[in-house]
Amino acid sequence: MPRNQFQRMIFALLTVIITVHGYVFYSLYVVNGKLLMEMNGTGSVLDAINTQGGVYMFGRMLPIWAVVIVEFCFAYTLECLLGSPLSFKMACSMFDPRKIHPMIFETAIISCTVLIMCPAMSFIAAFLYYPYYNGFNVFTLLANWIELICHNFPFAFFSQVFFIQPFVRFLFGKIFAKDIAARKQQVESERPQNEVEAIADIFKRMDEIQERLEHERRQRKKLAERMQ
Repeated sequence: MPRNQFQRMIFALLTVIITVHGYVFYSLYVVNGKLLMEMNGTGSVLDAINTQGGVYMFGRMLPIWAVVIVEFCFAYTLECLLGSPLSFKMACSMFDPRKIHPMIFETAIISCTVLIMCPAMSFIAAFLYYPYYNGFNVFTLLANWIELICHNFPFAFFSQVFFIQPFVRFLFGKIFAKDIAARKQQVESERPQNEVEAIADIFKRMDEIQERLEHERRQRKKLAERMQ
């Protein structure tokens, strides 16, 4: 997991690069591929896109690379400003990372990220791909937004949990291998080396638990006084 702002930005960059390309492929080939081929009378989606002059966005036809760049800019900005910080806070509100297995906590973060990013990016896409040639209607926009969420949410959840995030974590581990190794070495050095250190560590943890319990008692007492 990232440990500083630079690592978080690199982690988000890797995630968004893979995700945006996956979504463009999913949208053009899986969701709309058959329609594109029927409309343009071609045998492949790529030929259909070339025949119609690109992909419809902003009320005009744009090449696929331009569509990828536009979606990347929106997705990376949202991930850095909204998705990444909020998903961590939401996961912490449900689980204590110090007490739960790291795999469960990471899955909670991924799920919260999808919960935030999928509706947000679908809303932006509803504007980007809106059929402006028919005029603008807010109810049509909302209907398109809901339709995009229904199409994208299952793909977003399962692809992030089972494919994209495991692969991003693999790449992240390779890029920051030295930093991760240094962290592991530091953790190993902090472990008790003998019986005396082990006993001292147990008493230290007991003191920490007592402090947390005392803090919770004070919070409950303040809450009870407020209710009275």
